[in-house]
Amino acid sequence: MTTQQSSSNKFKHRQLSVGGLMRRYGTLIGFLLVVAIFWWQKPQTFMTIPNWVNITRQVSILGVVAFAMTVVMVTGDFDLSVGSMASLAGIIAGLLFQQEQSLLVAVIAALMVGLVGGLINGILVSYIGISAFVATLGMLTVFRGLALYMSGGASIYGRAIPETFSNFGRGGFELGTLNEQRVFLPNLTILAAIIFIVVLILLGQTVLGRRLYAIGGNMEAARLGGVRVNPLRLLTFVFSGVGASIAGLMLFSRLSTAHPTQGEGLMLKAIAAVFLGMTMTEEGEPHVLGTLLGVLILGVLANGLTQLRIDTYIQEISTGVIIVLAVALSSLSHKQINILKPIQQFFRNSGSQAEARQLND
Repeated sequence: MTTQQSSSNKFKHRQLSVGGLMRRYGTLIGFLLVVAIFWWQKPQTFMTIPNWVNITRQVSILGVVAFAMTVVMVTGDFDLSVGSMASLAGIIAGLLFQQEQSLLVAVIAALMVGLVGGLINGILVSYIGISAFVATLGMLTVFRGLALYMSGGASIYGRAIPETFSNFGRGGFELGTLNEQRVFLPNLTILAAIIFIVVLILLGQTVLGRRLYAIGGNMEAARLGGVRVNPLRLLTFVFSGVGASIAGLMLFSRLSTAHPTQGEGLMLKAIAAVFLGMTMTEEGEPHVLGTLLGVLILGVLANGLTQLRIDTYIQEISTGVIIVLAVALSSLSHKQINILKPIQQFFRNSGSQAEARQLND
């Protein structure tokens, strides 16, 4: 091998190393860059323990929805109904509080909203064969209509809300004092962390998690390999529904108000967080650690732009642009990463189901 060839190989290796670094950690580097910019702009307030504790509280509700959404998207499906389901869960709990039902009854009833809603979504997708996009979009409208009908389009608040319930969303465990100011770890943050750990173990350390990834990789191959595809897909929708109900209760507790549309913004942000996390994996697959980073990116952006007194509408535009850029740059830098894998999987699954029906006929 000549000296020129050796130098060329070293240069290519260096290019591949830098490219691999950017492909694997580009989103993380971007996140750190955003943190550095806000720290530079607001050195007295942004990079402080109370502010970061506040960020964790702000993103905890979104995190619960996004972590549960990750489980669904691992199999190549979507759940567009989570926001409306969260709103309905809050309304159900609020109505029961108005009827002077106990806290336990209200919480169980709200969780049942997600359980039943997830079962309906799962049956429609897994057993009836309706695409996840169409089924959950239809159920989104159903859940929204139920929330509006049952509440009369009005918010539920006031003395009927138990103080214990409201205090949960605002309280936390004291960590100590900082500059003569008490610092708390919010209850909502703790709850979100517990759900994160559950999903992390489920997807990364269990046979069930490996089977879910197998379904997302190739559904028919997984079916031929003995994986019970339909029950597992149904289970992911149930998990997503219960997660949405928990998020709805968290939102209700934090605001001490239940409104029939207050959870609708959660769905798009949750999917965005999962997509941002997918840029962290070489295969472009959903992963809950990546989803956590996506949630933090959205939370830091909202917090930092608010401190800079940027208008809320501009914040929405900025967040959307950053999400699109992150996904586009990752996709362009590594053609093998397929960020739109869940969408392609949806069409592939639809085609497979159509072929199966033709064979049965």
